[in-house]
Amino acid sequence: MSLINEYRATEEAIKELQARLANLSQDDKLKKELEFEGKLRNLMGEYSKSLRDVIALLDPESKLSKGPRGAVKAVATKRARKVKQYKNPHNGEVIETKGGNHKTLKEWKANWGGDVVESWATLLD
Repeated sequence: MSLINEYRATEEAIKELQARLANLSQDDKLKKELEFEGKLRNLMGEYSKSLRDVIALLDPESKLSKGPRGAVKAVATKRARKVKQYKNPHNGEVIETKGGNHKTLKEWKANWGGDVVESWATLLD
């Protein structure tokens, strides 16, 4: 798309959005919702309550509410990587590694390709 076409399309989209905004600003439902939100925020400020506090009060089962203060959170641990052993059939050299950040392994992958080198791998327990 040429730059001028993009400009005109953007200009048209802005006009459509401005018309939609004008229609929404005249909507009585929107006015009532905005009035409610304003009053709720003022009330929350008056009592020093956050949105989380209000949600916890109205819906105690909510995921946003905090659990009991003494509760211990489950810590997600990473699964340990398994050791792979690579045996180069060209020179018989063997490498054992848990990851792909091994200097010799990188050289092999550069020379023979990643798929070929991965075919040389066996998992160790």
